[in-house]
Amino acid sequence: MADFQFNPMDPEFIADPYPLYHRLRTEDPVHHSPLGFWVLTGYEDVVAALRDPRLAKEAIASFVAARFGAPVPAMGLSMLDRDPPDHTRLRGLVSKAFTPRVVEGLRPRIQDIVDGLLDRVATRGSMDVIEEFAYPIPVAVICEMLGVPIEDHERFKGWSLDIARGLDLIWLGPDSDVGRRSVASRHALAEYFRGLIAQRRAAPRSDLLSGLIAAEEAGDKLNEMELLATCILLLIAGHETTVNLIGNGMLALLRHRDQLERLQRDPGLITSAVEELLRFDGPVQRTARIPSEDVTFGRYTIAKGEMVMPFMGAANRDPAQFPDPDRLDIGRSDNRHIAFGWGIHFCLGAPLARIEGQIAINTLLRRLPKVALTTEVPEYRPSLTLRGLKALPVSF
Repeated sequence: MADFQFNPMDPEFIADPYPLYHRLRTEDPVHHSPLGFWVLTGYEDVVAALRDPRLAKEAIASFVAARFGAPVPAMGLSMLDRDPPDHTRLRGLVSKAFTPRVVEGLRPRIQDIVDGLLDRVATRGSMDVIEEFAYPIPVAVICEMLGVPIEDHERFKGWSLDIARGLDLIWLGPDSDVGRRSVASRHALAEYFRGLIAQRRAAPRSDLLSGLIAAEEAGDKLNEMELLATCILLLIAGHETTVNLIGNGMLALLRHRDQLERLQRDPGLITSAVEELLRFDGPVQRTARIPSEDVTFGRYTIAKGEMVMPFMGAANRDPAQFPDPDRLDIGRSDNRHIAFGWGIHFCLGAPLARIEGQIAINTLLRRLPKVALTTEVPEYRPSLTLRGLKALPVSF
């Protein structure tokens, strides 16, 4: 047992969690936190946890409510928080919209969005990569796919941030304002979708929302609460994580100038570059599971009903899996990172996020070849689950 405590809300940890991940993995790879959960940091353990059907997701909401006083989601659980067979049914309804073939067809539209954003700033000589580039790209794409008016993005931007922040309630405690705001924002976003759903019922279109409504009206595939939960999940997950992929990825390249220039010389490296950026500083750092029976990791037995937190961010820097894991190498081969998770909950939007990241980063480096940081210490959003920057100011 290590002689230190894991404090995930320490500002130093938020700024750079990787030294503590290394220490945990070396000294206490199956760490029991005084806050009442288990932390896994080794690649082998994290993958095993994500693959094990005995480690369930559906019990998490009630566990957090009972242990930490956090509110249970009022809109019902999305597929992200469901186990089979419900997870299988819900995922099947939307998976066809995110296949590599369908997503590949979006490439020209994504390129247009990226070029349009760069056109706006090209003559200025500076921009905030997050606000003016990384955020608008995936928002525009998911809005178009889902059938949400892009002009409404300012309405749901704050709701989305509040809901995402609510993922850290386990550390913030029941008295935190974050919990109340998260619930209020989820209700506000649900009401927004209720209005949009009413419009689509009256006049269906060829968008994902209309398809989901048709499944709900069929009666045997989706109920109204599941429809709302699915819409909320797709909208938020469809942009929050990709914003961080582009932002964290650009920061890593700007801090490793040799790799940035290597990619500029050889844009064909972009596929392996994005995989390496996902491994190096991924947008989703951890997930959670509840064992339905006692499970063993290393020399520890975790009892049924306890919370287990596999840290993908730590696993992706495990030297047992990745040689020289703290070195950014955009040509890294055999890069089996788990930034998108593993098993049945592997990120549905991974093909879309990959293409958005590839087009955004390659186009920015081609069109703004002299891009450079204008701050040494960019500020991260205060979140452990979703790792991303508040802003990333650059000049060019």
